[in-house]
Amino acid sequence: MPASFNHTIIASTDRGESARFYRELLEAAEAPSWGPFTNIQLADGVLLQFAEPPVEIQMQHYAFLVDDELFDRALARLREQGREFWADPQRQRGGEINHEHGGRGLYVMDPAGHGLELLTRPYL
Repeated sequence: MPASFNHTIIASTDRGESARFYRELLEAAEAPSWGPFTNIQLADGVLLQFAEPPVEIQMQHYAFLVDDELFDRALARLREQGREFWADPQRQRGGEINHEHGGRGLYVMDPAGHGLELLTRPYL
């Protein structure tokens, strides 16, 4: 069997708040949670597990490939919530989206300070 991605742990300052943010933005399903983890599941079966580690959180980057319809709904949610987003990872083009790789993309910070990227076309 070839390798496939199964799960990752995302460090959070408030695991419930972070899980809710990702679940709403990505329209992901709730998943059973246990121990120190609050979990959500993406459509492809990948589990995102949110935990509150007893260390300083270092920013990470998480990119999600979404279809055009989900992108539109996520962008509308961000605007409704008054959340900042950018067309570029350097956060120079605020309130804009990009049109790179034949699709659209944006960058937003999650509640714990991680950078999220939503894109409608893969880089390769």
